[in-house]
Amino acid sequence: MPIADKAEAIHTRSCGTYGAPRIHADLRAEGEQVGRKRVARLMKSLGLEGANRSNGCCTTSRDEAARPAPDLVKRQFTAEAPDRVWVADITYVPT
Repeated sequence: MPIADKAEAIHTRSCGTYGAPRIHADLRAEGEQVGRKRVARLMKSLGLEGANRSNGCCTTSRDEAARPAPDLVKRQFTAEAPDRVWVADITYVPT
């Protein structure tokens, strides 16, 4: 069986998730002498792609008609006395 057919079978068996590195590893485990770049070229010629890991989709869509949250501090970040105004930047929290 040609290497291209074996690569396609491995890709199909993985439900289309395996890319060139994993297919290359499986072919090597089966005893085939083939390079990763050749596997990548064969996959490209066959139109096969592995599943991409994405950073996730954007789950929030802004409602343009919605009224924005009120600015309770009114952009005055200096307080008259301690513990009167608290502000924070929580951009470090992954959501």
